[in-house]
Amino acid sequence: MIRLRLILVLLCMVIFSSYAQPITQNIRGTVVDMVTQSPLPGASIVIADASTFTGTTTDGEGNFILPKVPIGKHTLKVTFLGYKERMMPNVIVNSGKETILTIPLEEIIIEGKEVVITDKIEKNKPLNEFTAVSARTFSVEETQKFAAAVNDPARMASSFAGVISTDDGNNNISIRGNSPNGLLWRMEGVEIPNPNHFSNVGTSGGGISMLSAQVITNSDFMTGAFPAEYGNAVSGVFDLKLRKGNNQKHEYTFQAGLLGLDAAAEGPFAKDYKGSYLVNYRYSTLSLLNKVGVDVGFGETNFQDVSYNITLPAGRYGNISVFGFGGISDQKFNAVKDSSKWEFNDDRYSFNFNMFTGATGIIHTIPLSSSAFLRTTLSGYITEKVYEDQRMMDDYNSMPFSYMNFTQNKISLTSILTKKVNSQLSFKTGVTASKLFYSLLDKGMELPLYQRKINIDQRGSDYTLEAFTQWNYHFTEKISWIGGLHAMTLTGNHTGAIEPRSSLKYELAPNQSVSLGYGLHSQMQPIGVYYSRLPMTDGTYTEPNRHLKFTKAHHLVLTYDRSLTEWMHIKSEIYYQYLFHVPEGLVASQNLSMLNNDAGFETAPMVNKGVGKNYGLELTVEQFMHKDFYYLLSASLYNSQFKGTDGLWHSTRYNGMYSGSFTAGKDIQTGKGFGNRIIGFNIKTLYSGGLRETPIDLQASMQKGETVYQDAHPFTIRKKDYFRTDIKFSVKRNRKKSTITWSLDIQNVTNRKNVYGNYFDPLSGRVRTIYQASLIPVLSYKIDF
Repeated sequence: MIRLRLILVLLCMVIFSSYAQPITQNIRGTVVDMVTQSPLPGASIVIADASTFTGTTTDGEGNFILPKVPIGKHTLKVTFLGYKERMMPNVIVNSGKETILTIPLEEIIIEGKEVVITDKIEKNKPLNEFTAVSARTFSVEETQKFAAAVNDPARMASSFAGVISTDDGNNNISIRGNSPNGLLWRMEGVEIPNPNHFSNVGTSGGGISMLSAQVITNSDFMTGAFPAEYGNAVSGVFDLKLRKGNNQKHEYTFQAGLLGLDAAAEGPFAKDYKGSYLVNYRYSTLSLLNKVGVDVGFGETNFQDVSYNITLPAGRYGNISVFGFGGISDQKFNAVKDSSKWEFNDDRYSFNFNMFTGATGIIHTIPLSSSAFLRTTLSGYITEKVYEDQRMMDDYNSMPFSYMNFTQNKISLTSILTKKVNSQLSFKTGVTASKLFYSLLDKGMELPLYQRKINIDQRGSDYTLEAFTQWNYHFTEKISWIGGLHAMTLTGNHTGAIEPRSSLKYELAPNQSVSLGYGLHSQMQPIGVYYSRLPMTDGTYTEPNRHLKFTKAHHLVLTYDRSLTEWMHIKSEIYYQYLFHVPEGLVASQNLSMLNNDAGFETAPMVNKGVGKNYGLELTVEQFMHKDFYYLLSASLYNSQFKGTDGLWHSTRYNGMYSGSFTAGKDIQTGKGFGNRIIGFNIKTLYSGGLRETPIDLQASMQKGETVYQDAHPFTIRKKDYFRTDIKFSVKRNRKKSTITWSLDIQNVTNRKNVYGNYFDPLSGRVRTIYQASLIPVLSYKIDF
């Protein structure tokens, strides 16, 4: 009996001692110069919120490790002689994976004998040091934490001022009243194709992002007057960065949910080699949602994608990395051979859609000195999209109706030199040469006579050349000037542009600043627009759009930014954009302008005589995560107009005139150990003025058998205001060697019926209203180990 009691006492002691031991994980990383990315040996890293001193210094290569850090959120204090001290709040430590950081420090400006050191938190400050206005960084944590973001940068961005979603069914966003097509996607410093599944040609969005949050790290998002290194965009930029895999231990992530299955792996190639790999694969079928009663559209829908980043240090020969992503998606629907079940005209059409998008790049980075480095990238991408449909006739025989096959491939060579002359002046200059290969076919039936028509049929190649130079000069610690030039040309039709960029920033006080930015920006037309066909009476055809010039835009932005506390700031921006050389139609009554194009290749004859303007006021109030609570409140008042071919100013399709959002979240920590279990609640509410549409000519539509618009009255109808609330619940549990997270994302929790648009339905002879997404629950399970 005594022996049994002793065993029980010893067992209890073991159990309680295991609970008493805190769960820990390592924080590792590198401290580098912000401009040159060169390592800073001897930098000090301290956990500022630790009860006892916990810190270390970087080694000769700028690397550091803080071992056995308790899980949870921590604040790091990073210092190095001659550089500004940096505070990094809310560094998240989970048990499942090491926390690996790259920490850039900014050199101090020396004014005479006085050294001015500022110590402020700028979580929203963009990573690109050549940016002063209309830009912010976003973190992977935000894409994972924000309600309804579902790891998608574009859906997350709808919380930011001046950004609205144009369609719940995809992640297209309108920035400051511009068409979603004016957005540029970049990855690791080079342009990439639209990285979204189920996307149309000539667009920047799609149904679901191909990009994995397991691979992306903190990145920049810009909404106007961007620096000279960014070209071929007139509305905004997503500048995506990829994180490196853990080069000391193998780690894994598995995720399962209604959207599919994810698996990620990372680790070193060899024990004593500092190279690493990071890869993520996802397979999904949205048909699972249909089976549980969620309407995600008709048909069978599938997709899969992969993304990766491989790092290969080469010693004195520099560093080599290989990155990329690829995705395959398809959707098909078969019409039922029973006319009694055809509720709408679409029900008698069968269709099949297939697409593949892939991009990859090889980067070589080599330091030329302690203050300069050269980065050369060979990159390429492939996009192929095939769509065909058949109309089921009254006798149930199928007649081919339309067929589109668009292939666009591109190979590019980019070389960029970055140099820091001294603590006051740094510059970056680069050049990109690209060859674009294309095969474009678009043919279909023309109603009401069912005449076959070829809209585009072209194969060939073109060259583009881009070059830029930009500089950042600090007159004093408080005043800085960023300037530059960007040049771009398309050799196929001998068009080009030279674009000056400039911004001035003045720090009124350590916690507030004002900035003024200007930029001339241009964008080439979607490649299919250049090769649209116009049939002639003698049976031949012309290509009237072959010599279209770039669309151009002047951007002017005034910014005021003030930190109210260390974790809260307010930002307001006033902007004006004037767009010119916009392709517009030749017929005065049609009022056709590329500023209103939402998808596809416009095939009507056009000339570069169109103009437009966007102007507005934006306000952001933001509290970064503090005491486990964050919020982001944004509001925008704006006007977006274009001058029609009738000579009058009209609202654009995207002129909602106002928008606002409220995004917030709270973490509640429970469990036996600090941070052992975290319950999260997040909410996002969007409210914006309804987008515009052109009235439908019912009589003409009935005669032609398809939707005919009253083009003489463009976008005079404003849809009902858009309102949507999303919520997200999550439970994260840290175990000794793993982190498990359950989450439930409920999109459009009030099930509001937001109007997408109207069209004429020939089967019923009525105008039909299409609504956006209804309530959608997304359940997910993830484990890191």
